[in-house]
Amino acid sequence: MNKVIEIHDIVKNYQVGSVIVRALRSVSISIERNEYVAIMGPSGSGKSTLMNLLGCLDTPSSGSYILNGTDVSKMEDDYLAEIRNKEIGFVFQTFNLLPRYSALENVTLPLIYAGVAKAEREKLAVETLMQVGLADRMTHKPNELSGGQRQRVAIARALVNKPSIILADEPTGNLDSKTSVDIMGLLDNIHKQGNTVIVVTHEEDIAKHAARIIRLFDGEIAQDILNDKYVKA
Repeated sequence: MNKVIEIHDIVKNYQVGSVIVRALRSVSISIERNEYVAIMGPSGSGKSTLMNLLGCLDTPSSGSYILNGTDVSKMEDDYLAEIRNKEIGFVFQTFNLLPRYSALENVTLPLIYAGVAKAEREKLAVETLMQVGLADRMTHKPNELSGGQRQRVAIARALVNKPSIILADEPTGNLDSKTSVDIMGLLDNIHKQGNTVIVVTHEEDIAKHAARIIRLFDGEIAQDILNDKYVKA
């Protein structure tokens, strides 16, 4: 196995008025390719800050972040945007789909940003929607889909560029319990197919799907353990 993520002594401070908030305090994590990791922690623990850094949505105050062999810790926004589109597939609690676009059009968006030709975009988007079980919903707009189907579209959009990492932020937060089980089953299958999956969650039931659980508290890693209940199919 080889490392897809290496962060060393990451510090992230925010200035709020005259107060400095120390959101992350010297955090170091390595994640191997095809690992399945859950990041947990209470509100204010730093897990959202860590997710933003891992997803190249923000840069650290100090420390280094090597993503798939590239140091991204001091990159400018334009370069970070390119890295995000190429290396990271995001799945958000609120789906973040464009309401006027069909499922197929939503899934093609990362490919447009990547400069993929139209015929190839549609081919890849169709294949990916079929992969997540939405072959019969491609022309539907988000308001014509259930919450679970919308999240499947979001997962297809995250997968379509074949990124190094799927980064899922509370992926079942807006779903009922049965649909949550279905979506986590889909993420489990995506992991089995060779993807690196990182789930940020506050729910133990969601975290138990991961092989490794990292718990944050007050901006530090309080625990980094293998999940003894994890069974790899």
